[in-house]
Amino acid sequence: MSSTGPETTNSAPASSAPATANSAVAATATVITNIASLVTNDPSLGDSSPLGLIQDAAVVIDGDRVAWVGESSKAPATDNRVDAAGRAVIPGFVDSHSHLVFAGDRTAEFSARMSGQPYAAGGIRTTVAATRAATDEALEANVVRYLREALHQGTTVFETKSGYGLTVEDEARALRIAARHTDETTFLGAHVVSPDYADDPAGYVELVTGPMLDACAPHARWIDVFCERGAFDGDQARAILTAGRARGLHPRVHANQLSHGPGVQLAVELDAASADHCTHLTDADVDALAHSRTVATLLPGAEFSTRAEWPDARRLLDAGATVALSTDCNPGSSFTSAMPFCVALAVRDMGMTPDEALWSATAGGARALRRTDVGHLTPGARADLALLDAPSHVHLAYRPGVPLVSAVWQRGERVR
Repeated sequence: MSSTGPETTNSAPASSAPATANSAVAATATVITNIASLVTNDPSLGDSSPLGLIQDAAVVIDGDRVAWVGESSKAPATDNRVDAAGRAVIPGFVDSHSHLVFAGDRTAEFSARMSGQPYAAGGIRTTVAATRAATDEALEANVVRYLREALHQGTTVFETKSGYGLTVEDEARALRIAARHTDETTFLGAHVVSPDYADDPAGYVELVTGPMLDACAPHARWIDVFCERGAFDGDQARAILTAGRARGLHPRVHANQLSHGPGVQLAVELDAASADHCTHLTDADVDALAHSRTVATLLPGAEFSTRAEWPDARRLLDAGATVALSTDCNPGSSFTSAMPFCVALAVRDMGMTPDEALWSATAGGARALRRTDVGHLTPGARADLALLDAPSHVHLAYRPGVPLVSAVWQRGERVR
């Protein structure tokens, strides 16, 4: 990673060409110029690929929005100029699946898995106990810490869930904390059956769809359920998601992670924004995803950390399904906040090309959140972008583990 970062000056670029068909650009805007390769995720631009690559490019930021993109030589004049020095610029990563409100540590569980023990959903209860015992201040400090990690690695939008409290008050406080840091909050009271209801799972579903939903709905945009053996079956998941939808929360589903099951079909039936994990799929599951708006969100950090079977991204992409990549950052099965790491895993082990993986980690994540303002760099989009210490986005997979993100802009403000 460069020790100096991009050079910023107050002089305008040599060219003062108009902003073509884009909106007028204020003189006080900022132009990032001398970009070797700009990923716009707009196939109408640049090389007409899905990434809309523009070589020798510039991007203009005006307030919190992208105002102009194009060739450096045609960039409009602005008061502020950043020299990318021949490096690549990509949209900020959109991490559409994480679990950041938690306390405690599951190092022993990870060590046991690396020694041959299989992953099971029951480990979640270890984090539940620690989270319940933690103060609000401790939980929020964790959220801030992991968000800072993610931001420094280029993530500018993230979703996060409750799910480690499993009582009315603990679920509500998790969402209150999360909502102070993102609009993309998800009620996941149906993570596993609470240990308090171990002998009465039907009673826990009634709690989740009644008092817990009442307390959590004001602080959430989404509702999620872990539809899996050891968690919630198809009928229970449908009841929970339907109740949430009636309260204005849109469905997401943890689906088909550990085994074949009804999760994907249920997600498509309910027009869920995403079906997440999607490791064990039938042909019917793949076809359903390909002919729906439901995004298949793949979480390679989970397979890495559990030594589980990799999802077959190639199968989904070839069928025409929309695929997103996300970290699944959580203390048990995927303790990473690094989207570049997930991009590298997807390319190496899930059959994706570098272009597909980057698109899925940016535009795909935006689709999984049903957002049109992020995940791309075109005029009018939110100015979320990352400057790589490399000439091309391909280096994210080509140089795995290397901290390539050297600068980040979020809502038009440089934040690192």
